Amino acid sequence: MTTLQATVATFSPQTSSGTVLLDDGTQLSFDTNAFLRSGLRMLRLGQRVKVVVLDGKVEALTHITVPPLRN
Repeated sequence: MTTLQATVATFSPQTSSGTVLLDDGTQLSFDTNAFLRSGLRMLRLGQRVKVVVLDGKVEALTHITVPPLRN
């Protein structure tokens, strides 16, 4: 299992599936189950996400979270 960052390339609200582009240009598809595991309601094209990949398949995706800056 590997966690990677990616960019949403396509997303179908009707099927809750789509594709992401990894930073190296590799395109991976995600299915309805992977999207439902995310707890998200919608994705935007170009949105940065974190994906969990197992055996070349996207198992889950979520928002990239950035910790708050500390002064």
